[in-house]
Amino acid sequence: MISLKNCSKVFAEKWILRPTSYYFPERERIALVGTNGQGKTTLLNCITGTEALDSGEIIKPKSFRLGILPQSPNPDPQSTLLEECMTGHTQLFEGQVQLETLKAKMASRYCQADFDEYECLLQNFEHYGGYCWEGQAEKILLGLGFKENQLLDHPRTLSGGWRMRLELAKVLIAKPDFMILDEPTNHLDLPSIEWLESWLLGFSGTLLFVSHDRMFLNRLATCIVYLNQGQLHAYTGNFDDFLQQKDQAEQTAEATRKNLKAQQAHMQRFVERFRGKASKSGQVSARVKKMARLSALMEAVPEAEHPASLHFPRLPFLSSGKDVLKIDRLAVGYEFPLMQPLNLFLKRGQRLAIVGANGLGKSTLLKTLAGKQSALEGCITYGYQVKLGWYPQDAAEQLNPEHSVFDTVTAVDTQMDDRNKLALLAAFLFRNQALRKPVAVLSGGERSRLALCRLLAQLPNCLILDEPTNHLDMASTQILAEGLQQFPGTIVFVSHDRDFLDQVATQILEIDAQGVTHLPGRQRQSPASSSHRT
Repeated sequence: MISLKNCSKVFAEKWILRPTSYYFPERERIALVGTNGQGKTTLLNCITGTEALDSGEIIKPKSFRLGILPQSPNPDPQSTLLEECMTGHTQLFEGQVQLETLKAKMASRYCQADFDEYECLLQNFEHYGGYCWEGQAEKILLGLGFKENQLLDHPRTLSGGWRMRLELAKVLIAKPDFMILDEPTNHLDLPSIEWLESWLLGFSGTLLFVSHDRMFLNRLATCIVYLNQGQLHAYTGNFDDFLQQKDQAEQTAEATRKNLKAQQAHMQRFVERFRGKASKSGQVSARVKKMARLSALMEAVPEAEHPASLHFPRLPFLSSGKDVLKIDRLAVGYEFPLMQPLNLFLKRGQRLAIVGANGLGKSTLLKTLAGKQSALEGCITYGYQVKLGWYPQDAAEQLNPEHSVFDTVTAVDTQMDDRNKLALLAAFLFRNQALRKPVAVLSGGERSRLALCRLLAQLPNCLILDEPTNHLDMASTQILAEGLQQFPGTIVFVSHDRDFLDQVATQILEIDAQGVTHLPGRQRQSPASSSHRT
């Protein structure tokens, strides 16, 4: 299997990987984790060969098949989705081309040598599962959310997100010995994520993946490789197991650091007391040397990470009436309804998550509730003093790149004073020098947090949020979840992040081809016990 031998990498004068040796265990599902900016993608690129190491080597076995999820779609795809997916299995695709070439050649002029080569190629084709190849491609495409009537469409008819789903399908059908997936759940809806989980659980090779989806990490990972300050640390178990082991290791490290500091302080007192006595000069010198060794030991003890948390400030939100939203036989869509007529009633303080596959009308429903699109039929009634706050999927892109963080919030027409604005910004981790940063230099996650902060500065008491966790890493998603839990109003939102759903939602509205199901929060996977159809 793949191993790193004395590998190192520096980027922008920062260690991505200090001289390290590591063996990726065979037939394990290995999650590579670490905070943003630690270099996880760079490390994956070094393993795949798209970026060069500064030193060391990556050892791979001979006759080794590596499968990689690319960062962009194939610019020159085959003429149909099905054919493009089938190209993912290189051996079968190339073998089929060779078989067809030989078949055409023998049809015009038979040759025994050609027939013998044809027989050999046919055996390899059968060995790699060539006769069920097309069926497997179709099954994978359907599992990732493509419709049966799309399979003969040209890939260029797809959006960028769906093109990347197609690239993922190509990696899956290849069934390589070692598969590398960088954020494979990007661009996937909830049913597709769950299908992918199931498929990967049955994968017999070695999987190395990066994900910000905590539940995905917990369900798939059998071991964790933690990249921190250029060093790799291996842990057994899933992500929650890793957090527990890491916390225990940090507690041990903190106890070690305190013990070393206490020894150093004791020696320092001795040195200060007897520095001037000639009879104690040998002991003083020995302690000075030992203090230097203790300082070196303390530097080698890793410091604990302290994840940021959000404390929602008391802001002058206007309280709505007890009854916030009533929907009566609402049909949403464009020319035709995208779902069955919907009935819904929301009270103040409830947090409703809307889930389901892409294309069933979730975003269209939110736009209709926010007044950005007209309903086809039915009625929407808002209660007393309800003030809406709308967060579209592209909210972060709508920010003015020339404005500073503080100016972005102060530009909002609001009744908040500067003290409250600063408190709100601080709650979303914008403090001190960060307030002066222009929007143009912010990361995707920072922009998303700022866009939500700007929305809250308008003091809405009913939030309508379409994919608010887009572009957020795990830490930022956790911060957002904590903020929404503390929000004093009502929330309607769409998300494909299951851990976020579990933390935030008090109710779930699940949309599928059969209709709409109402569920209490955290019960989406067992609807039969507590659901009813509308």
